[in-house]
Amino acid sequence: MTETRKLLVNSQISCFADEIASSLDRQIEVMKDLGIQWLELRSADGRGVAGFTKDFALDIKKRLDGAGIKVSAIGSPIGKINISDDFESHMKTLNAMEELADIFETPFIRMFSFYLPQGRTPEECRDEVMDRMDRMVREAAGNHLTLLHENEKGIYGDNGERCLDLMRQFAGENFRCTFDFANFIECGQNTMEAYDMLRPYIAYVHVKDALRETKEIVPAGKGDGQLLEIFSQLDEAGYHGFLSLEPHLANFGGLSSLEKDAAVRAENNTEKAFRTAYGALVELLA
Repeated sequence: MTETRKLLVNSQISCFADEIASSLDRQIEVMKDLGIQWLELRSADGRGVAGFTKDFALDIKKRLDGAGIKVSAIGSPIGKINISDDFESHMKTLNAMEELADIFETPFIRMFSFYLPQGRTPEECRDEVMDRMDRMVREAAGNHLTLLHENEKGIYGDNGERCLDLMRQFAGENFRCTFDFANFIECGQNTMEAYDMLRPYIAYVHVKDALRETKEIVPAGKGDGQLLEIFSQLDEAGYHGFLSLEPHLANFGGLSSLEKDAAVRAENNTEKAFRTAYGALVELLA
């Protein structure tokens, strides 16, 4: 399939395979059937990465190696806590994610920039956010890893302007941008405007689309994310990072823990939804 793509031919498709099934074996079966060779590892066999033990991680690595599947990034929950929550324990979680990155042979750890309390503005929380981000980036630098900040509704870096603020403060070898189309739409952010602000910092792309009016998640190219236009610009710019498929089209296990006030999806067949999402992405790239 890679050979027939006209857009972003130097990029690799990765995916959140836990949206196929909780079972890693079934994830692998579907990925092999579709020809996907990369995985953004968020959970396996019903266990999120923050709950992996070393022995469990080594077993997962062995099974992925046997299937010829590599890990593009650790889909960690780092930074997905309230800015007022205890930070020292969270730094220990970051240390655990760094150990997983070593086990799974990836330089990338997905992360966020903290949920903000009700009644406080982003400007009021900025100093605390920056202090925490600084510690995390310095920690990643000490281990030669790269934190990939994902824009997410409700966190400090939810829109283009505040993502740019973070990038101007910390961008470099150890801190880059994951660009998520649907998350920007859910925040009322025009994706092209966000792309224009963040293009020098984008090192990773999450593929999911959404409708501006209803915030419903839809297959790539079926919403208001302007994916084709932005893919074309990424292609012209020589982008060669990952395109990580994150369908969010069905009620997969763990959805409610990943989104605040997650909407119930009409689709319950996760494998069907994943195949639909993959087909839409391939169609966009063809």
